[in-house]
Amino acid sequence: MNGTPLKQIPARAIEWALPYWTRGEAGRQTPQDLFRVLYLGWLAAFVLKVLGSSWDVSWHFRWLRDDLAPPHLLNTVGTAIAVALTIVHWYTGYGVDRTSSRLIVWGTGVFLIAIPLDLINHRVNGIDITAWSPSHALLYIGTALMLAGVIRGWYLGSGRYAGITRGRRALVLGGLFAFFLENAHFPELQQEYGVLELASWDRGQPYAEPTLLEFAANQMGRGVDRAMVLKFSLPIPDVVYAVYAGVVGVAILVLARVMVGRRYTATAIAGSYVAYRCLIWPLLVGGGFPPSAIPFFFLLAGLGVDLAFLVPIRHLRPLVGAVLATAGVYGGLLAQDRVLEAPPYAPEAWPVALAALAVVWYAVEWFAGRRGLTAADAEDRIAQEAQLGETEITAGSVPSRDAASDAVPEAAPEAAPAPAAVSEPTA
Repeated sequence: MNGTPLKQIPARAIEWALPYWTRGEAGRQTPQDLFRVLYLGWLAAFVLKVLGSSWDVSWHFRWLRDDLAPPHLLNTVGTAIAVALTIVHWYTGYGVDRTSSRLIVWGTGVFLIAIPLDLINHRVNGIDITAWSPSHALLYIGTALMLAGVIRGWYLGSGRYAGITRGRRALVLGGLFAFFLENAHFPELQQEYGVLELASWDRGQPYAEPTLLEFAANQMGRGVDRAMVLKFSLPIPDVVYAVYAGVVGVAILVLARVMVGRRYTATAIAGSYVAYRCLIWPLLVGGGFPPSAIPFFFLLAGLGVDLAFLVPIRHLRPLVGAVLATAGVYGGLLAQDRVLEAPPYAPEAWPVALAALAVVWYAVEWFAGRRGLTAADAEDRIAQEAQLGETEITAGSVPSRDAASDAVPEAAPEAAPAPAAVSEPTA
């Protein structure tokens, strides 16, 4: 739309999009420009949702909840884009296969159902004491399903277009996994903010406004004291933080490494998430919001995952990786607790985290291999499609008259209807 006046952009965008608005089954051939627009829209939606949620959790450690608070509005814009894209995928069938479409639709549905449930919960019970509440969990689960569908859609579809280079495919796939990691780790912001909230109370300068502390105290049926602030800030058992991060967070990095296939994929994804937290930290604190501890240990955990993939014996890799990643999580937390600040994490629970991670790592690699979701599978698929395309072009350009004349007519089996073709829109 270069050279198009600003006021004409909406009309031109609608003119471009309308020819694609046709009913179709998931998996239909998608024009390259439409594929790019759809997934650029998903990236924009997730960026807005991440910014809104990051602001939201900091907001709730300072002030009383407000349905129309700016973080909620920012998150709502991202949700609206996601809902619109979900409808496009479901109705047109463009940009996704059947499994991707179902994951996106189910994820969006769970997320939308969770919103009124969360509002009702707040109306009945006031503020949630923890980010780990059931209504909040539905929001994370819905977003996770949505992200899983988008990751699968990009992984399967992006290799079909010569204009999308291998590096760009890997970059976007890694970015989507960074969003997946952020969503999975989001509940643990309760502990990362809570540990500093409690420290602020101990200093006699609490970050939370008096109205918030009084509201929480009334909800608990007690006065505003340290025990109340402790329950408000850190209501989750200490063992949860490191075990959850060391199993769920690292498992996401393992799956990302398997699907992307680049040597330092896990380290790059963990680093991008930590870098985001480092970037958003001064912006929030500068705006008058409480600070949080930052999970620097993810850098060591991601490095441990990448180092494990250098092990040539495939069946030994999960065990070696579990040792390295668990050491990275607990060692990183130990160092962070001494140098900066870290949430309570129960260091004696490391054997549980190690054993659970080893089992989950085996399961992740088995699932990815069985479902054809490895980087090698993607390259094989791209090569086969390219070879098939060249074969069809060759066969179409040199038709065989002998074969056509000598062929014996026979009843052809009923074929499935071909996807509706969409002509290239003209500007």
